[in-house]
Amino acid sequence: MHPPEKPKQIDRREFVKMVAVGGIAAAIPAVAPGNILVQDKKPPPKPETNIKDALKVPRNAASMPGKMPGAVVQTYHEGSIANDKVDLAVVDNMVRKSLMELTGASTAASAWKNFVMPDDIIGLKVNPVAGKTLSTSLEITHAIIRQLEEAGVPKKNIVIWDRREFELHDVGFTSENFPGIKVVGTERKDEKGSYYDAQGVLYGKQMIDDSWYYWADVEQKYDAETMPYMINEGKYSYFGKICTKDVTKIVNIPILKNAGPTVTLCLKNLAFGCISNTGRLHQQLWAETCAEVPAFAPIRDKVVLNIADGIKGCYNGGPGADPKFFTEYKTVLIGTDPVAVDRIGYEIVLKKRLEEKVQKAEAPIGKKFLELARDLGLGISDLEKITLQKLKLS
Repeated sequence: MHPPEKPKQIDRREFVKMVAVGGIAAAIPAVAPGNILVQDKKPPPKPETNIKDALKVPRNAASMPGKMPGAVVQTYHEGSIANDKVDLAVVDNMVRKSLMELTGASTAASAWKNFVMPDDIIGLKVNPVAGKTLSTSLEITHAIIRQLEEAGVPKKNIVIWDRREFELHDVGFTSENFPGIKVVGTERKDEKGSYYDAQGVLYGKQMIDDSWYYWADVEQKYDAETMPYMINEGKYSYFGKICTKDVTKIVNIPILKNAGPTVTLCLKNLAFGCISNTGRLHQQLWAETCAEVPAFAPIRDKVVLNIADGIKGCYNGGPGADPKFFTEYKTVLIGTDPVAVDRIGYEIVLKKRLEEKVQKAEAPIGKKFLELARDLGLGISDLEKITLQKLKLS
């Protein structure tokens, strides 16, 4: 492999715009309202990755796309949010009915037992990166925890988790709001606000597992202010110990929002939320990263359920939080197949973008990551092969 040209260093302000909240402005063209998408420019050659190593690891019965490949339940309730406040009781019922529909079980507790056991350590992979206004809602998280307890899982076996522990705290994932539940992140800082311990080592270094990594032949230099958000430079992105060692099952709880003309949903929440050194991956490998990282065993074999929080989302300006483009989808999407869930979410967001004239036609690049994930055996991306059950509750 030929060494890449030395990357251009970017300052913190520019970097935050691009990747601090998982943005992909440099990878996927955002479209201003009223503009039409132009023909995609010819992409640069795809850098090599170690995806072949991931595919050599034997799959098991729980591996993606899980127990119900291609099955998605889409549940709507008009009263799920009012005056920007999510109704916990309504959302709890939406999740219950969705799970019962998905599994055919007569109760939510028996439905959950299809996926988890009382002795499992369950990681709830939330998404707090867009701040309080557009993150995985506390209410849907409370509902899931309540139902897990009903299924026999003790609170001590439940972990709320994301890359940035301080962002979890900022949006309300705290021990005060979730007593008895561990809240932890890979990128961390101490009570004094420092990302470094007394020896000058990033706390995040203690949280990554160097035996599991996504290698890609592309790299980015980071300045001192950006480094704590990346943990390491170079061509390796290491998986967090939370997903490789600490949890036995993962319940993925992303937000229904756009990223340019595509979506940042189940696969993106896992891919960019489970590894270090992600800044380098946005420009040339966004779609590939979304598809390939979940193909590695610590994610592929542990994610048993995807519960997409579409109560409130966005159709433009994502994956950040621009209030001009917020919308109340009042919807929950549930399935074991992250590719199928993402495809249904993609259709919902695309429909809204077309209605709002953010774009005039579907962009071919929008489904690229879904097609790549399909080809890696992670799920079903073709609409005609997806079994979609729609529930409208009142």
